[in-house]
Amino acid sequence: MFNKIYDNTKAFIKENFKFLLTLVLLIFLFRFELPYKIFRPGGIVDLSKRVEVSSGYETDGTLGMAYVTVMRGNIPFLLASYLIPNWDIYSDDEVLNTDESWEETIKSDQILMQQSIDNAVIASYNLAGKDLKITKENANVTYISPSAQSDIMLFDVILEADGQKISSLEDLRKITNSHNIGDELTFKVLRDEKELTCHAKVIDEDGPKIGVAITSTYEYDESPKANIKVTKSESGPSGGLMMSLAIYNALTSDDITKGRKIIGTGTISSDGVVGEIGGVKYKLLGAASKKCDIFLVPKENLEEALKVKEDNSLNIEVYGVGSLKEAIEVLKK
Repeated sequence: MFNKIYDNTKAFIKENFKFLLTLVLLIFLFRFELPYKIFRPGGIVDLSKRVEVSSGYETDGTLGMAYVTVMRGNIPFLLASYLIPNWDIYSDDEVLNTDESWEETIKSDQILMQQSIDNAVIASYNLAGKDLKITKENANVTYISPSAQSDIMLFDVILEADGQKISSLEDLRKITNSHNIGDELTFKVLRDEKELTCHAKVIDEDGPKIGVAITSTYEYDESPKANIKVTKSESGPSGGLMMSLAIYNALTSDDITKGRKIIGTGTISSDGVVGEIGGVKYKLLGAASKKCDIFLVPKENLEEALKVKEDNSLNIEVYGVGSLKEAIEVLKK
């Protein structure tokens, strides 16, 4: 029986050799990745389906955030990028943080997205005059310099430094600046839900530093309650502005959309300041393809956005804003 199976298999391979060879080649071409990423126009996320505020107000229009589509650099997609307009190739060195894998970069960006959600809630509740009390601030390690001399690891949560509580980058700076180059600091960190003791030497990087950057996320009590939904594939801080607008709109009776399709991008701080982002070209092109009426960008990105609009003859209004309050004023006008 084994011989019969062997003979049938051999005959099948012989009869279909060209097809099987082509199939193997196609699988190889699509699976084998070169050290590049392809950026192309993305889409939009309607935040009315993501932002929930208990007893919140309805909206007639759309408030949404734009995103960039990033594809891994396999051979067929790289070849296609030479033929398709606005498919641009970037090397991994341009996209990834130093010494970080693609997966680590994505995880860092997911922490940044959580920070943007927290900042959006805090900024919008404060501006709307609603009750919100911050109960905890978490210092998440999202970058470690190659020159760092420490056993602190990426994605640790720093609890203490030299016995003092750490909840922000400013706390860490103050403690580090109080030491000399070469001093060793003792840290208490949370790693995989376990508290550990770590150490780091103070190094000279334009002043005393330990070569570790942290991103703050928050825990808070707010009234009315807010719930912001995200998917596992979403990451990065650039949705902060639009999330804060969607939350604010749900908290207040005056609908700032006025029935319009409003899309945008920009980071947000907890005090409502809008920050510069990357990928404006791909976000604006994606928003225009979805027939959006208004595109909001940070003021630092306005010149770039207007050039993309002119170069591609886009039928969309573009406004640059520097704060959540200013964005609301622009939309009300």
